[in-house]
Amino acid sequence: MACSLCEKVQKQLLSTNSDQVKSKDDDSLVTVADWSVQATVSWMLSKSFGSKNISIVAEEDIQTLSKSESSSLLAMVVSAVNGCLSEASRFGLQGPEKPLSPSQILEAISQCSSRGGLLGQHWVLDPVDGTLGFVRGDQYAVALALIDDGEVVLGVLGCPNYSVKDNGLNKYSRENRVTSNGEVGCVMYTRKGSGKAWMQPLIRFDKRLDWPNSAKLIRVSSVDDPALATFCEPVEKSNSDHSFAAGVASTAGLRKKPLRVYSMVKYAAIARGEAEIYMRFARSGYKEKIWDHAAGVLLVIEAGGVVTDAGGCQLDFSRGIYLEGIDRGIIACSGSKLHEKIIGAVYASWESSNL
Repeated sequence: MACSLCEKVQKQLLSTNSDQVKSKDDDSLVTVADWSVQATVSWMLSKSFGSKNISIVAEEDIQTLSKSESSSLLAMVVSAVNGCLSEASRFGLQGPEKPLSPSQILEAISQCSSRGGLLGQHWVLDPVDGTLGFVRGDQYAVALALIDDGEVVLGVLGCPNYSVKDNGLNKYSRENRVTSNGEVGCVMYTRKGSGKAWMQPLIRFDKRLDWPNSAKLIRVSSVDDPALATFCEPVEKSNSDHSFAAGVASTAGLRKKPLRVYSMVKYAAIARGEAEIYMRFARSGYKEKIWDHAAGVLLVIEAGGVVTDAGGCQLDFSRGIYLEGIDRGIIACSGSKLHEKIIGAVYASWESSNL
């Protein structure tokens, strides 16, 4: 449902010069889709579990939407949310009996204000991961995870612009964003300890697929030769140190150019075997948020991969909204052999960079 909502908003965004994108205090972007997805998922989770007291950790707040000058923006969010929820039955879900009011939608968004933590269950949502990619008509993801007593136990990634066919990243183009045959767009999901991860084509408003019979198992790549491995990194230099990553790649023996991809689609590419390595070395002072990694990390691990910080330690999702104590960066690999080589290269490159 959330992915279909995003597709509609993205189509409008790319075809008109509309007022659907805003800058936040940290200069990152937020769109009608971010707020609308957060409201939709929040409302559905509360209804599904029969409580407004469930813990949801999510990225957006209602500060901008609550301003008097944002009435037209709020109206667009209200329209998008109610349009999506009205189609819930097509996805086998039950929507509200009548359209939600603006105050109800603001309440659903603001309900996602939990800080997470070690105890209890916390849903973790990134309504539109990779908003810049979304705005540019490129890759993005809708990410939902469940943390139980500090451990990520469920992970779901909706990737509307990622082809269900092999080589989906390399063949992607704006012109082929959505096709009627359902080849573009997929949802991947897993649960902790299953040792399995699944992928299915997107179910869209206009086409009902036979879920879960349309799902298939996915697995990480068996490539363990660095010279043959494909590695991903963030598109923007502000989100990762490209030069340091290049040094690590060279030291590890990687020969291919980096594949720069927006959002957690990088984790998805590793989980389904289209890439072998994801390296992210955030700028100094930047603190990683749990919603940017939780679903993708579990997906890679259950599909057979390895994810740690750049020092080889497990990521800790039990300490609130931030991934505290990360050593230099995050490394995801399709297997332990490649992972060991990358970690070794990190240490070697780090020592060289500090000479």
